[in-house]
Amino acid sequence: TWKTFESVTVADCRIFDVRRDRAKRSGDGQLGDFYVIDSPHWVNIIAFTSKDEVVMIEQFRHGTNKVILELPGGLIDDGEEPIEAAQRELLEETGYTGLAWKLIGTSHPNPAIQSNTIFHFVALGCEKTGVTAFDQNESIVTKLFPLREVRSKIISGEVTHSLVVAAFAYLWAEPSVQ
Repeated sequence: TWKTFESVTVADCRIFDVRRDRAKRSGDGQLGDFYVIDSPHWVNIIAFTSKDEVVMIEQFRHGTNKVILELPGGLIDDGEEPIEAAQRELLEETGYTGLAWKLIGTSHPNPAIQSNTIFHFVALGCEKTGVTAFDQNESIVTKLFPLREVRSKIISGEVTHSLVVAAFAYLWAEPSVQ
């Protein structure tokens, strides 16, 4: 294990900070610098309509320089509970609201360099009840797919977002919510 003895923020990047931790390994005393991305926790939502379609979104992602098919989701605001963030993000990004909500799992997006957690939710009985309210730099298109088609898109590599794949892994491990 490593014991951090110095931690310094080296970059403030609006939605996350980068810090450098100086740490010492127990056992042999090896010293090292480690860079960590501190970000608020996140949510994503597998939202099912009353017709059992999955509400998904397409949006351009700068990291891959591509339009990515993924689940609605986003950052948890200060003072907000994960379920509140999930309900807000689903409405803001798609205009949909859900009747029944369940947390199906949590995961660490990339524990090698990130300190946050993502909360994966399922929302059932979703209907379009509102209008979207995108963030300043969001351009999102809502798409509806039968669950079997989403599975095919994951297997074929059309869905590549690892946090989307993780959410569906939790869903398929818990058949009571399908």
